[in-house]
Amino acid sequence: MQEVVEQHHQQLTTWDGYVDWRNRPSVRGRHGGMMAASFVLVVEILENLAYLANASNLVLYLTQYMHLSPSKSANSVTNFMGTAFLLALLGGFLSDAFFTSYQIFLSSALVQFLGLIVLTIQARSPSLKPPACNNKDDAAVDFPCEEVAGVKAAMLFVGLYIVALGVGGIKGSLPAHGAEQFDEETAIGRKQRSSFFNYYVFCLACGALVAVTLVVWIEDNKGWQWGFGVSTLAILLSIPVFLSGSSFYRNKIPTGSPLTTISKVCLAAVFNNCIGKNPRNAIANLESENPSGTLKFLNRASQNKPVHPRFECSIQEVEEVKVVLGILPIFACTIMLNCCLAQLSTFSVQQAATMDTKLGSLRVPPASLPVFPVVFIMTLAPAYDHFIIPFARRVTNSEMGVTHLQRIGVGLFLSVIAMAVAAVVEIKRRTVASDRNLMDSTKPLPITFLWVGFQYLFLGSADLFTLAGLLEFFFTEAPMKMRSLATSLSWASLAVGYYLSSVIVSIVNEVTGGSGHRRWLSGANINHFRLDRFYWLMCSLSGLNFLHYLFWASKYKYRSNGANK
Repeated sequence: MQEVVEQHHQQLTTWDGYVDWRNRPSVRGRHGGMMAASFVLVVEILENLAYLANASNLVLYLTQYMHLSPSKSANSVTNFMGTAFLLALLGGFLSDAFFTSYQIFLSSALVQFLGLIVLTIQARSPSLKPPACNNKDDAAVDFPCEEVAGVKAAMLFVGLYIVALGVGGIKGSLPAHGAEQFDEETAIGRKQRSSFFNYYVFCLACGALVAVTLVVWIEDNKGWQWGFGVSTLAILLSIPVFLSGSSFYRNKIPTGSPLTTISKVCLAAVFNNCIGKNPRNAIANLESENPSGTLKFLNRASQNKPVHPRFECSIQEVEEVKVVLGILPIFACTIMLNCCLAQLSTFSVQQAATMDTKLGSLRVPPASLPVFPVVFIMTLAPAYDHFIIPFARRVTNSEMGVTHLQRIGVGLFLSVIAMAVAAVVEIKRRTVASDRNLMDSTKPLPITFLWVGFQYLFLGSADLFTLAGLLEFFFTEAPMKMRSLATSLSWASLAVGYYLSSVIVSIVNEVTGGSGHRRWLSGANINHFRLDRFYWLMCSLSGLNFLHYLFWASKYKYRSNGANK
């Protein structure tokens, strides 16, 4: 009798499907909650500092020290950042399928640490870099410096992509690990989880603030070996900080590959629709048993007699796959925004580098321009969580206040405005260069770099609304066993956006370079670029994408759970 009582007590006090760091059942009141999530937030500050300190300034490092052309540098940066974010899918997949998010973070942090060591060693040693330019001011030569090549280039890109692998693993595991600390069965737990995602973006901004000010200044004034060194130290420090919260974490037990379930349901639906011979009343029963009215062709996957035993699927599995497929159009509609964001790490930095970067007696590094959206995000994120959302909840009489899709929509609309502003600012910058006969000069233009700050401000605001909304949307809507992978779609959207940026740049140069015309985005001097036309193109594409998003958002039906009441 006593054993039965103890077993019943254990069921009441343990988290079903979660274990602690020693692989023992996690206990309510001891594991999870805001205390556990706070360690994740501190780690995110250090992790984003390590990543963004280099990514925000990398285009200038590749141009000035590795002697790549501006367009090659821009594409190299977008490819590096795209790969890092795309690998978040791998981190999310492994966190769901085989390992805990706790284990994936630790291994990924070590990988990123090793990649940063490689980059630090190369930046410190002149023999591992191409020779310095002796005639880079010669305007008659298109690009006179010797480009990095051979073993030196291999070392550079091996180091970068080892870092990308580590970043991907961290991005794919850390947000989901933090969100898993909250009890979604209670309203207070869901509200705390929503606050976590807001403060996760806030902590991203905190790390970015240090990265684009202090670390960028160190890179420009003390040397890149010190900049890489600070990043290495930051990611190394994040490991003991994360480990110090081990006794508080609850870790979701891996449940096997979510891709297997998705593939099985899709294949079963195809085969059973093509080959299966169900009577009409059986088909009607299948549709009545599946509560979701969307993607009805998948209902056949759960028929009583599948074409092959391996294709046997439960109704729950079918509904879970429907949810995953249902969120993919929303994912696709955010790619264009991230394509616009890619410009902040490439052409926007190069624009600022041609302008007057003085603020009084202080010369501001061009890569520090993201400080404008970063400070805005740090101000808006707490205000949104403590004032806007409570007010919206009272007005709408709902738990969410502002839905995830509404937040994402605001971000997409702001991206359209941002690209229009960027085009207008570039017209002004280029006009100054032309009027002062400075088109071929390397001297700073007599126009303040603060003009470029407007596009940073609008795109930073767009990123705040969209990223926080996406992370919470994917985590909340996805089935429990697919949450890490689904949350990673937020970063995969960034990845595809950065890759798309490279593709658009290449297509624009190919299309505009015919019949003896100068390509819009080629040459050693950005003053000869037609960035204004490129930005208007991005504005048009973003506007079409926003209309596309409105179509899918209006059709989306939230899962019937407490989070959406």
